Amino acid sequence: MTATVAHVHGAADDSLGAAPYALSHLDALESEAVHIFREVAGEFEKPVILFSGGKDSIVMLHLALKAFAPAPVPFTLLHVDTGHNFPEVLDYRDRAVARHNLRLHVASVQEYIDAGTLRERPDGVRNPLQTVPLTEAIQNLKFDAVFGGGRRDEEKARAKERVFSLRDEFSQWDPRRQRPELWQLYNGRHAPGEHVRVFPLSNWTELDVWQYIAREGIELPEIYFAHEREVFQRNGMWLTAGEWGGPKEGETPETRLVRYRTVGDMSCTGAVDSDATTLDAVITEIAASRLTERGATRADDKMSEAAMEDRKREGYF
Repeated sequence: MTATVAHVHGAADDSLGAAPYALSHLDALESEAVHIFREVAGEFEKPVILFSGGKDSIVMLHLALKAFAPAPVPFTLLHVDTGHNFPEVLDYRDRAVARHNLRLHVASVQEYIDAGTLRERPDGVRNPLQTVPLTEAIQNLKFDAVFGGGRRDEEKARAKERVFSLRDEFSQWDPRRQRPELWQLYNGRHAPGEHVRVFPLSNWTELDVWQYIAREGIELPEIYFAHEREVFQRNGMWLTAGEWGGPKEGETPETRLVRYRTVGDMSCTGAVDSDATTLDAVITEIAASRLTERGATRADDKMSEAAMEDRKREGYF
């Protein structure tokens, strides 16, 4: 009897000395994002997910599906289509919507241009033109919470962003009105006409996103992997030729092995030279990079030192 009791005490002592259970960094990020989705579902009446078919919005949708499984996602999707999006990304967007039986609202920049509400820019770049269609879609459809895939590591203006980012009745962002978020407590209170932008991936890095994609086996558009493409060089970036206005005289197209780190309007999203055709190769490439994806490949962020912050103040993502 005594020997048996001693053995039990020994087992208990061993367990007390064992290392406590800890989540991996990806599990912790996933848990935080799932909590944010559920918090929004409980606090707001009509949330929407911005979904372009880019990798961050794909991961965001994957997390939303996990957050509410086996029930359907209780949010609709919204995409601001510039008319100059990559066809591969639009194809992926439509397949994802059909596969998960979701509802997608599309705000078209081209329709605003045709109506005379917006004018084409001389440089052909349409990313800055997304603000008006976005803000009007939010107001007209009465969305009170808008999920975006922005991350703090992307750009210095986004590094200032809270997870719950209050926007006024004109969808404008004022950093002085942003609220503290201690202990993952999120304040979604807003006045009529205002709304909150919500960023579940705020604390993720580009490398985290890719490692999570690999772990979860998430499908992506093929342009995120190395492929041969006809491109031309402008301002140090490899751009895809298209109806948006490239190449110009003196810009010679050539076929190169490239991939895209981030996906936006064709007129402002540059490809990078790469031979990374697999997830593991992409992860290795990103781990060695010393430039953020937007810093390396987005012309719209190079228009001025404060280009992103200026657009955010006007109502941009």
